[in-house]
Amino acid sequence: MHSVTLLIDKRRELSTKYKKLLETENNTVLVSKNLLSAMKTIQDTEPDVIIISDSIDSDLSDYCKKIRALTYNMRPVIIAISKSAEVDDRLKVLESGADDFISEPVNADEFVMRIKAHLRREFESNLDGKKLLPSKNYSLRALKRIIKSKKMWAAMLVTIDNFENYKETYTELASDKLIKTFCAIIQSALNKDDYLGLVSDNEFLVITDMFKADKIANYLTFAIDSVSPKFYSFEDVNRGYMIMQGDEFAGRRCEFIHTTIGVVTNEFNNFTNVSQLINALVQTRNMAYMPAHSNYLIERPKITAENAVMEKIYNNKIRIIEPDEAMNMLLKTILELQGFEIIENDTIPAVIILDAGDIENQKGLELCKQLKNDSRLANSKLIVTSIFHDKETVLNCGADLYMPKPYELKHLIRWVETFVREFNR
Repeated sequence: MHSVTLLIDKRRELSTKYKKLLETENNTVLVSKNLLSAMKTIQDTEPDVIIISDSIDSDLSDYCKKIRALTYNMRPVIIAISKSAEVDDRLKVLESGADDFISEPVNADEFVMRIKAHLRREFESNLDGKKLLPSKNYSLRALKRIIKSKKMWAAMLVTIDNFENYKETYTELASDKLIKTFCAIIQSALNKDDYLGLVSDNEFLVITDMFKADKIANYLTFAIDSVSPKFYSFEDVNRGYMIMQGDEFAGRRCEFIHTTIGVVTNEFNNFTNVSQLINALVQTRNMAYMPAHSNYLIERPKITAENAVMEKIYNNKIRIIEPDEAMNMLLKTILELQGFEIIENDTIPAVIILDAGDIENQKGLELCKQLKNDSRLANSKLIVTSIFHDKETVLNCGADLYMPKPYELKHLIRWVETFVREFNR
């Protein structure tokens, strides 16, 4: 990541000299003359290293103490530069919160090497141990910096969908290998000027050139869909999906891992803070989501009418297809008490609960196939209950969840709540 160093020094000549020594293509050096301007710079960029000179109109140790108190949540490296070489002065400054003390006049080579060492240590301390990528806090810092940048940029939120389901079924060791492969694929599409960091266990942030974002996203969706079957068993690959074990021998159909990418640029948007940018990334990513395949979406300029607002309405509608009238009434009553809306018309439901029939009459399975092939119900979740216990047959018909009868209502309610949340993501 491109690092930022803040130099607090009121001397024009020496601050210019230090800036020239330290500034590289990977390190920007900002200069402040006083605490007020320094604090604004710290809030805007969250520098990795802060160098404080004793040329300021304040006691150096007090100044270090103030900076450390004001940056307790960032924890930057603080380096004091002083004309004094006294041991007592060194100890006092280090005790006040400084991480290093350099006496003037400085040796140029040693000075540069010391700062590079601190920058390297700061970066390494923010790496995730398993993935060897910058942590979430470091990624948020990177977003804050690009907001203040005058360059054209693109931020990409890259998510591995169905990762937790894969981890639960195939163990943490297999999921670690999957993540490492995924990271390698992303890194192969980036160059040294791009940023790749973590947002969560299965979410990544990429910051790149605005004009490359489309090609990178297109490559990642193709590459992940091509490689994902290699992480599954022969049986799962032949079946085309993974079966997860649920409550009371229930089985959930789970699609293979894939990636969803939301891309936001500053071409048409002027972001003012990190929260605003993250919200835009999450919304764009959610709009790109597809249940079974990788996809990406790049935010484009809005072309709706003035003051028009498009807002997704939360859907908690449930459709029950149960021939047993007593069971139908029981399910309707219980789910209505839980706050769900039971429908019987052509309104699109979030969840459909369907009885598959008995061993001789399995009309429910044919209906299951018809519902799954209805394009209007592509995102609706289908729970199929059955008195014949053939999990794979039911799931092959397109059910998202198989629940053998008899089942406990608390388990059904939990699955309905889960699927309603997934439908409205």
